[in-house]
Amino acid sequence: MADLKERLLPLKPQSAINLRGTTSQAPASGRQPFQGLDLSGLKKRGQGLRSWIRVDTSGNSHVIEVDKFTMMRRCDLPARDLRLLDPLFVYPSTILGREKAIVVNLEQIRCIITADEVLLLNSLDSYVLQYVVELQRRLTSGVGEVWQPEGPELNRRSFRNFDNVYGSPSPDYLPFEFRALEVALESACTFLDSQAAELEVEAYPLLDELTSKISTLNLERVRRLKSRLVALTRRVQKVRDEIEQLMDDDGDMAEMYLSEKKSRMECDQSMMGFRSNDGLSVSAPVSPVSSPPESRRLEKSLSMARSRHESTKSSESATESIEELEMLLEAYFVLIDSTLNKLTSLKEYIDDTEDFINIQLDNVRNQLIQFELLLTTATFVVAIFGVVTGIFGMNFAIPFFDDPGAFKWVLIVTGVCGIIIFCAFVWFFKYRRLMPL
Repeated sequence: MADLKERLLPLKPQSAINLRGTTSQAPASGRQPFQGLDLSGLKKRGQGLRSWIRVDTSGNSHVIEVDKFTMMRRCDLPARDLRLLDPLFVYPSTILGREKAIVVNLEQIRCIITADEVLLLNSLDSYVLQYVVELQRRLTSGVGEVWQPEGPELNRRSFRNFDNVYGSPSPDYLPFEFRALEVALESACTFLDSQAAELEVEAYPLLDELTSKISTLNLERVRRLKSRLVALTRRVQKVRDEIEQLMDDDGDMAEMYLSEKKSRMECDQSMMGFRSNDGLSVSAPVSPVSSPPESRRLEKSLSMARSRHESTKSSESATESIEELEMLLEAYFVLIDSTLNKLTSLKEYIDDTEDFINIQLDNVRNQLIQFELLLTTATFVVAIFGVVTGIFGMNFAIPFFDDPGAFKWVLIVTGVCGIIIFCAFVWFFKYRRLMPL
């Protein structure tokens, strides 16, 4: 990994090296060191250069520096597709099938896949380096396997029958672009699944601690955890929706089959070259005098049959290619859906914990209200003594004041009346179900 990282470091432009040599050698005549150097041309040549990692079909990788417009012409892509790969902008996960390339933006993996090469933005991110290493490993391990897009079905079936007989695993007969796409999907799904696993390891003990001890610190930690969960769920959901959208659209999947389109184009070019070498013009009209109507009718019927056969063959090949790509996407759709189910289960556990905490807080709040109700009733009963004291404290004379046991009887009667009133209030509260029985 370290050797690959040193090999994939951005190269120093030759213009910068020449500029450094020019500045280090100062002329003896006292002239300015930059005199005679076309700085505007240097700036124009270095403008928009970006470092890319190129991996070919043999697994060889090297760093190239290409500007934006050269990359657009090289891969036949519009500017808006290259904007998806710009690291300065944050775009959701996207997989786009174009005429000559597949644009992949899956988490850290941002690349352009063609029928002959994979172009990644040069980065020292570990996931990018792991993608390059894994792609090289798969390409070099399957060097002896030949992919024939338009060959007979006997070759593919013979591969599978050979594997079934000898019990060896099935060879990777997918074309180059699908292998690169598979490694990108695997890298993105593995990265998201690892983040979901880390979130689970951190979340469950924290939530269990929160249920046993509700504090401001634990609530703040759970709030941050939930925000991370929502952001990760949104990213996983976007990858899942992108794969599902590709699986639902047969046209997009057929558009992503670059090897077949390239071989078909080469075949058409070779046929045109063969006809031109034979001296036959493709666009030359057929003379009605030189050929009889029967021969022209026979030639027309043969051409129609040939075109119908070629269209049927291409449609069958496209259907099989779509099935192979659909199975590939379905495997990673199941994986990303499993990650989404993990996050959904974690979110449900957080919601259940929040509901449990709310129930606990409601229970505590109800107990406080009940205690406040009892305290208010006791305060009302005690206030009766104040009323009796206020009545007997008035300035009037009655014979009851001369009795030595009057004070004791006043306390006994007032206390009994207060207890009776308090018990009546408690019975009323229980009757109205304002307090637990």
